[in-house]
Amino acid sequence: MLSYRHGFHAGNYADVLKHAVLLHTLQLLQKKEKGFVYIDTHAGAGGYSLEDEFSQKTGEYRDGVARLWQAPDLPPSLQLYLENVQHFNGDSDELVQYPGSPALVDMNLREQDRMVLHELHSTEQEMLADYFAGDKQVQMVNGDGLKGLLAAVPPLERRGVILIDPSYEIKSDYDAVADTIIKAHRKFATGVYLLWYPVVDRERTEAMLQTLKNSGIRRQLRIEQNVRADSDEFGMTGAGMWVINPPWQLDTLAEEMLNYLKPLLGEADGSIQLTWEVGE
Repeated sequence: MLSYRHGFHAGNYADVLKHAVLLHTLQLLQKKEKGFVYIDTHAGAGGYSLEDEFSQKTGEYRDGVARLWQAPDLPPSLQLYLENVQHFNGDSDELVQYPGSPALVDMNLREQDRMVLHELHSTEQEMLADYFAGDKQVQMVNGDGLKGLLAAVPPLERRGVILIDPSYEIKSDYDAVADTIIKAHRKFATGVYLLWYPVVDRERTEAMLQTLKNSGIRRQLRIEQNVRADSDEFGMTGAGMWVINPPWQLDTLAEEMLNYLKPLLGEADGSIQLTWEVGE
């Protein structure tokens, strides 16, 4: 797990969906004046250069955010995402920087909101600390984010968005993630839980999601894009967001996103899923 660096994957197709869903979740919660806490279990470095060796080595952003950068026909559900990426790039017309989840949240944080960011990788910790130096709305925790989540809930605000976004490099992550979410939900049942998951081994992924479905937790929504058909070969073929307690209208926005992204980012044998796996 400590070898994982998100810079290799920043701005790829999975980030597009993850961050578009995250931003709309924040926006929908901010329709109420009361503040909330954003908890990130695997915060990363904050932001990423798309010109550095990590991004250039894989080039994954070219098949992700770069395809949206100059798109003339973005639907409203993706305009918020692109506006935030453009803002992060400042006055440049070129796509040279990509905001990680903490940076995106930071750009949309109100005075009454706050962040709790967990990161275990020492280099990412240093970069995150530099990014948020002196920011009193941000609490940084250098440690295991899953353990940290259980310590951070329930928050004083009684409103919260929790992003769980591990690397899944260690196979036990799948079980640990499901177990942690179930325990966190028992302590903080009204929080919005955003679980990002990869589709590398479909059987393993579905086993994790089935554990959540069997937990007795209500209101679980699957938002998934597979850029190609499931495969036994090496590599990720898709990714999704599993949302517990999605705010009203998130499913409608997600449907519009997926329908647009499917032909733009996916191959001919790709697919999308938008399913209420557990209802009210």
